[in-house]
Amino acid sequence: MTTSDPFAAIADPNRRHLLEELRRAPRTVNDLARGLPISRPAVSQHLKALLDCELVTVTSEGTRRIYSVNTPGFNKMNLWLDQFWN
Repeated sequence: MTTSDPFAAIADPNRRHLLEELRRAPRTVNDLARGLPISRPAVSQHLKALLDCELVTVTSEGTRRIYSVNTPGFNKMNLWLDQFWN
């Protein structure tokens, strides 16, 4: 499976908001949708884009899907960015 471009994914302000919320604590789609002026299905689509580029992970707890920040995904971005300062 080819992953999407994480830099393109974080260009969207709604996705950046989701990542900021997930940085504070893992959350469900419903929890995340409460803080945005977009629908729950739209939040799910944004989370799918973040999953595709490995910036978030999802785990199941019963019927709930819990999203959280995927640190290794951000580490890849940091490695790329760090080349400009070394």
